[in-house]
Amino acid sequence: MVKNPDSYDLVILAAGMGSRFGGLKQVQPVGPHGELIIEYSIFDALRAGFSRLVLVIRRDIEADFRATIGRRLESRIDVQYVYQELDSLPAGFKPPTGRTKPWGTGHAVLAARGTVRGPFAVINADDFYGASSYVALARHFAATAGAARPAYALVGYPLRQTLSEHGTVSRGLCATDSAGRLQHITEVTKIEKTATGARYIDAQGVMREFTGEEIVSVNFWGFTPAVLPQLERLFIDFLQRSGADPKAEFYLPTALSALNERGEAEIALLRSEDAWFGITYREDLPASQAAVRALVAAGRYPAPLWG
Repeated sequence: MVKNPDSYDLVILAAGMGSRFGGLKQVQPVGPHGELIIEYSIFDALRAGFSRLVLVIRRDIEADFRATIGRRLESRIDVQYVYQELDSLPAGFKPPTGRTKPWGTGHAVLAARGTVRGPFAVINADDFYGASSYVALARHFAATAGAARPAYALVGYPLRQTLSEHGTVSRGLCATDSAGRLQHITEVTKIEKTATGARYIDAQGVMREFTGEEIVSVNFWGFTPAVLPQLERLFIDFLQRSGADPKAEFYLPTALSALNERGEAEIALLRSEDAWFGITYREDLPASQAAVRALVAAGRYPAPLWG
């Protein structure tokens, strides 16, 4: 375990019902003894020095979530629940007619206001990021403690690792300078895997190709609480521009890219030594289960996970 002078929180974004997957995908077992992806994330985070869990859910899934997931976690780690709701908006704003879903990943992180206590990681509930990612982020927190300017981090992965065989995905495309430092992040939607990499159609209707080696965000972030008022200000700007659009989303990568480009924060681009995998579509589940079995067979995780 990485030794840290502070206590780090792990914020898990779990409000999504997984419409493309067809159900509450966070409760699908991937481990040989019925373990969930979220359990492997917590296991890795605990080993890296994290000690507290903040779960971002919706109130309408709370009972099912606590029954199927919460009870499995509460004996392992201190768990706090916060809620991402459609009408959780700054004063003066209200949801437009026809909107049924909350406002995206940036909005989800804002749900943790008043709950996180210090440096914290943000991850998706249904993504497997690998043990080395948590270690790298804990080291970043230790190295940047007391920095004069907000010092955040993004753990990036090659695009080819994050594609699905069964449909399109959305990813934050990371642009770097010649030294590999993060410059900006562009949210790209409906990325389709191809035989040679990937492709998508841009806003002008032009087909664009990727090699698959591009570094992308799959929402593994490291923050301090300083990010929360910054996000709230950007969220207000977003609502003023796009709040009437029932499908507009306040993307976390887009918001952080704006902070980075304006010089309001420094965002380190960290690389994981481990592979990412996740469950976007129901058909992705067998591949995720096979990947976990391989890691268990290699001795990377005990079976059962919690002994």
